Amino acid sequence: QVQLVESGGGLVQTGGSLRLSCAASGRTVSSYVMGWIRQAPGKERAFVAAIGWSGISKYYSDSVKGRFTISRDNAKNTVYLQMNSLKPEDTAVYYCAAGSHSSIRAVSPDYWGQGTQVTVSS
Repeated sequence: QVQLVESGGGLVQTGGSLRLSCAASGRTVSSYVMGWIRQAPGKERAFVAAIGWSGISKYYSDSVKGRFTISRDNAKNTVYLQMNSLKPEDTAVYYCAAGSHSSIRAVSPDYWGQGTQVTVSS
């Protein structure tokens, strides 16, 4: 079993930055692909980013590529999402996820966090 707890969400103006954190606990957390999934108001959940167990392989959706950076610290069992140049369309609940690359990209990970709200004002 893996538990995921997000933090770092909030309200920011267009063009601003936020860093989300996800603290993971449970056995063999470092062996999982970790990622982020978001759900904007009135829309379905969508893949944002994922990172392999070693931290070398990283994947991004086209909508965030070049603006968001995913990273992980296996010693701290924590994954981060640095979000720069934020836009109003980035407003969403952001969920931390653990599983395989394909399951996270398919928005069907093995484990979910409870979510953290990010609001970008125009």
